[in-house]
Amino acid sequence: MIILASHSPRRQELLKRIVPDFESHPASINERALPVLDPPAYVQSLATAKGQSLVPSYPGATIIAADTMVAFQGKLLGKPHDRAEAKQMITALGGQTHQVYTGLWVRLDNGSVRQQVVTTDVTFWPLSEADVESYLAEDAYQDKAGAYGIQDAGALLVKSIHGDFYNVMGLPISTLYRMLLAEPQ
Repeated sequence: MIILASHSPRRQELLKRIVPDFESHPASINERALPVLDPPAYVQSLATAKGQSLVPSYPGATIIAADTMVAFQGKLLGKPHDRAEAKQMITALGGQTHQVYTGLWVRLDNGSVRQQVVTTDVTFWPLSEADVESYLAEDAYQDKAGAYGIQDAGALLVKSIHGDFYNVMGLPISTLYRMLLAEPQ
């Protein structure tokens, strides 16, 4: 049995590309209770907490947990609370390069644990206020770290990426695939 510690439709869609049969169960953790560390350490701590929270309920299962955050100039950009916060984020990212970090935590059915943080650099085009307003009118910023999704209208903001495209969507499936198949490290 394979458990995805998430109800995210994007993560489910991506995981189906490498694991056709799995169950999705959200992790019940208080993200605010975890200390905010540097971005890679923070996403790894969130992924670890999510995965570990499901171990007691699924002791013999393979559990996959992930957490994705956008960071700009060392500051984490989570999901915007409203349109105004989304506008601040998108405006700040215009013409700049930022990082997308995903912490992965995998507990295999044999009990071994694997962890990794995947980083992708994303550069936005310079954006005018009209560009930002046009993007925000799509409401595509909602429920997205950094206020954009590269798989939808946010793609029009992106000039280039260096790294894993699927990491920017929230689940770096190439790395995850190798974590699931690799010999114990």
